[in-house]
Formats: sequence, structure tokens, C-alpha cells
Amino acid sequence: MSHQLKYTVNCSLLFTELPLLERPAAARRAGFSAVEFWWPFVEAVPPQRQVDAFVTAVTDAGVQLTGLNFFAGDMPGGDRGLVSWPKRSSEFRDNVDVTVGIGERLGTQGFNALYGNRVDGSSEQEQDDVAVENLALAAQAAARIGATVLVEPVSGAERYPLKVASDALSVIDHVQAAYDVPNVGLLADLYHLAVNGDDVDRVIAEHTDRVAHVQIADNPGRNEPGTGTLPLDHQLTALEGCGYTGWVGLEYKPSTTSEASFGWLPYERR
Repeated sequence: MSHQLKYTVNCSLLFTELPLLERPAAARRAGFSAVEFWWPFVEAVPPQRQVDAFVTAVTDAGVQLTGLNFFAGDMPGGDRGLVSWPKRSSEFRDNVDVTVGIGERLGTQGFNALYGNRVDGSSEQEQDDVAVENLALAAQAAARIGATVLVEPVSGAERYPLKVASDALSVIDHVQAAYDVPNVGLLADLYHLAVNGDDVDRVIAEHTDRVAHVQIADNPGRNEPGTGTLPLDHQLTALEGCGYTGWVGLEYKPSTTSEASFGWLPYERR
């Protein structure tokens, strides 16, 4: 391993053998000091007792919550975010303060705002206009705690319009042209970019300065590094060489048990 970037464990795909609130402690036992989560509740504004229980689980485990997704709808049912969904925009906006509030309590610096699928009944322009407004609102809230809103290209969702890095960067450009929000950045998931046919090496060479977070999985399979053919170590080394100093999220589906799936990563690098 030829880079020194730090790893954070995505506990929405890893340690799913355990109840959600037990996963931060499991990550700590496996040697990691940081975790990230998709939105960990059923609804956009969960009961305060559920929020407190989540915060306590992370705090008691002794790990840092490096990243948290805003509420994204019914992910198992196919939803991929509410940012650009006009009829559900109010849910996203209601969720912003809850999400940033959790981040404030746990020192979280990155909030992933999944863009949302194209939906019937609204034009693409209407959806994109709503997205600009919602991303700006989220960024303004995140700025209060010195955090960044992330925009992510995603694979495996036919109606999700952000496929490659340039799609997400175009959205960010539109937001920043309309609002004074420098704290919106690219989430470069090297798996999603590769699956969608992006030139990942070119993205790294040309846009590392706009990358606010990185996630990895191997392809094919979206499993742990070493199970596929992606040059992940090479790409992470290139990112570091181009100035990236942030976290690398392990957002993969383990091909074995979660703990066994870390065999590729020496304990002292966790």
C-alpha cells in the first residue's frame, strides 16, 4: 500500500450482521477509528430518542462519524435521494437541520446529498432548479458547523441523472453560480465512476481539488478491494499525490463476514 490516506467504515453496508446501533463498536473492535452511515432512520425527522440513541452508540464506541447521508427516501425500494424531487422537497428541507444537528454533536464534516431519480410529473429543468435551491440550503446549514455537502454520481440506478464526475461537477457549478456556498464538493466513489465508464484517472488528474470525499469498492461485485480488477491502490495514491488528504470510505458489500473482509488491510492501517 503506497499511500497514507485514512479509512472510514461505511456501517450501512458493513457489519450488517449486527443491529445498526452495534456497528460503530464493531468497527472499533476491528481496529478502525472512524465510521460513516447512510441515513440511519426510517423517516426524515425521527423521534429525538432515536437520534440520541444513535449519537450515544457512536460516542460510546469511541469512533468519529466522518460522514452522514441526508434522508434519501426508500433506498431499498429504489429511491436515490430527495434533493431534486419537487413533491418531496419539503421532506428534504425538514431533514437538513436534523442531519446537521447530528453532525454538530459528533464532529461530522461531510453530508452526502443524493440527487434523486428523475420522476414523472416534473420536467428535468424543474427538478434541477429545485436541486440547486435544496443543495444551497443544505450547504448554508452545513457551513454553520464548518462542514461540506457532497454530490455523488451513482451507478445501478437508471433514472439517477448523475452518472460521471462531470455530471456532479456541473450541478455544483450551478449551485455555486447562484449562491455563495463554497462548501459543496464532489463525492468520488471510485466504484460508481468506474462502473459508469468514467475515466477515473483523468478525474483524479483534473479534479482532485474539487473532491471532498472518496469511497471505494472493487468491480465486479462491489466487494472488498482485491476481489475485482479496479486499480484502487494506484488511484488512491494518485489522489494523495494530487493533494487529497481526506477520508476514504469503505463502502463495499463484503464477500465474506465483515470482519474477514478487512483481510486486505493491515491492522496498523485501519
